[in-house]
Amino acid sequence: MTTHPLEPVTFGPLPLSIEDVQALAWRQAPAQLETDPAYRERIAKGARFLDTLLDKEGVIYGVTTGYGDSCVVAVPLEHVEALPRHLYTFHGCGLGKLLDAGATRAVLAARLQSLCHGVSGVRVELLERLQGFLEHDVLPLIPEEGSVGASGDLTPLSYVAATLSGEREVLFRGERRSALEVHRELGWQPLVLRPKEALALMNGTAVMTGLACLAFARADYLLKLATRITALNVVALQGNPEHFDERLFAAKPHPGQLQVAAWLRQDLAIDAPTAPLHRLQDRYSLRCAPHVLGVLADSLGWLRGFIETELNSANDNPIIDAEAERVLHGGHFYGGHIAFAMDSLKTLVANVADLLDRQLALLVDVRYNHGLPSNLSGAAEERAMLNHGFKAVQIGASAWTAEALKLTMPASVFSRSTECHNQDKVSMGTIAARDALRVLELTEQVAAATLLAANQGVWLRNREAEARPLPAPLAVMHEQLLKEFAPVIEDRALEGELRLCLQRIAERHWGLHA
Repeated sequence: MTTHPLEPVTFGPLPLSIEDVQALAWRQAPAQLETDPAYRERIAKGARFLDTLLDKEGVIYGVTTGYGDSCVVAVPLEHVEALPRHLYTFHGCGLGKLLDAGATRAVLAARLQSLCHGVSGVRVELLERLQGFLEHDVLPLIPEEGSVGASGDLTPLSYVAATLSGEREVLFRGERRSALEVHRELGWQPLVLRPKEALALMNGTAVMTGLACLAFARADYLLKLATRITALNVVALQGNPEHFDERLFAAKPHPGQLQVAAWLRQDLAIDAPTAPLHRLQDRYSLRCAPHVLGVLADSLGWLRGFIETELNSANDNPIIDAEAERVLHGGHFYGGHIAFAMDSLKTLVANVADLLDRQLALLVDVRYNHGLPSNLSGAAEERAMLNHGFKAVQIGASAWTAEALKLTMPASVFSRSTECHNQDKVSMGTIAARDALRVLELTEQVAAATLLAANQGVWLRNREAEARPLPAPLAVMHEQLLKEFAPVIEDRALEGELRLCLQRIAERHWGLHA
């Protein structure tokens, strides 16, 4: 994607949106830190207040005590400076695949935004270095696995803390490099983390929240794409557009359901004369599409609320109130809201996969596709016995759908007591977010398969003698698709075209409903 076509995203006292995080994740906007002196002084005041408590030998969790269950173990003042390095060191045990570049940028943005509230006891220099990581695209290599979602994303975020300190590895200019080497190349001195700074970096929900921002954006586009695919399939299957009549939906006025039905009316030009109907009532995957997709549409509002509240919160522990000179010990690292949001989102999205998979099954089956050729093959009659069109694509879509549905088991109910029963109830929010992204990936694969099949169906229908002109929105999309995805006449391997279609989905290539 193009680098920096948007206005800078400013980290400071004002809230960020999911769209801000997405813009940073895909390098569409630069990151900058608030320059207002009064704001920066408020940040610095928290760090100074911690120093005064150390001078008075105050007891502060994770600063003058051990971590977690070890909070009862006092740390002598002569060892306080060493404690932050020990925290990110012993948490360096993540496994699994590495977060990709976009996800890593989203994590950095989420952590920086939380620390910008000024109640985490960190220096301005730490915020500046995190902003520098985003500006220069210095990306810590963060393993996906190892977080139970409380005390936040400790293990994955230890890779952020360590690389800020010049340890472990980063991705820089497309290469895997030592964090220390990259610091030297950029003329930076690695940070020596102050008391509370490693804890402030690690003891929060930045990984699950960054991933949730990306998942939300993908689901929002998928909703519009699935609606457009449904409209194409109504044409291909000669469905009944009256199923989306405005008066019908006034009788059951869920707002998201109303919106999807309105998009379908727009795509299908429902007020125009329609062709004779094959069935009074279409099968549910067409007739009930607004009811299926409408649940996702209606849920996006509260999902945004959960995610953006978490994004714009101070979610570490303890909270440092420099104004009142108090240290507040609590549990804001608990990722329950993100866990529930992502468990819910993956169920919503898997239902979209199931809907589109059922539409594809209708398209390829001569018993239900109202005269289209078997498996949508465009082969001439004398070659029909050799060609199988979209037969294998439909099998693949069924496999991807089954896997998506299998992953809808909620992660949040699988809390495990950890860390000597200190963390005896945990959120599993990061696992839920990773699950949601995988369900989105699988559902986008189903969408790509069904989109290409729907376009093939429309192309076949247009070859019929009694073919009617396509409504304008569908005609534009049909022509756009034909430029990159030729009709399947003789069988060909479609993997490359499916992958290109997935790339176009990731790019939000098609301008869909506003």
